[in-house]
Amino acid sequence: MSSTTIIVIAVIVVIALLLLFLVRGRKQHVTLTETPPLAKVTTAPARTAVQPAPVARVETFGVGTEIADAIEDVVDQFVGIQSHPIETPKGPGDTLTLLKGLGPKAAALLNDLGVTRFEQIASWNASDIAAIDERMGAFKGRITRDRWVEQAKLLARGDTEAFEAEFGKIGG
Repeated sequence: MSSTTIIVIAVIVVIALLLLFLVRGRKQHVTLTETPPLAKVTTAPARTAVQPAPVARVETFGVGTEIADAIEDVVDQFVGIQSHPIETPKGPGDTLTLLKGLGPKAAALLNDLGVTRFEQIASWNASDIAAIDERMGAFKGRITRDRWVEQAKLLARGDTEAFEAEFGKIGG
């Protein structure tokens, strides 16, 4: 790649990120409606109704979350992050919590990403692992540290004997 191509790509990425920041970072502005005039204080106790608090009116600028989501998707695709790096297979998924180091919360995160089967995890390459690891939040780094791909390969083949010899008893 020539240096001008790299500069053009860098400028496009910066512009896309700025747009994303502007759209996502925009706060709603609140303005108050007119307030009723203050009542005069009298010495004699009066039985009057309590005045309701002023109602806040929210102004929006016509920028919906759909636009922000579209920009985020474009930026993510441009920088190589995909929403679902692995296609979601049809039918019921595997019990991912059989993998050592993968609890119910991590399994729920994977399910949200479309990962429901051992075959999917077993087929991950380094870029798949990196993309999914970025979306694992508090569980970031667990894929490689707990060797989920190796475990999934054994369970996808149905080789429970080799799994238990390497990683311990299933469910234990």
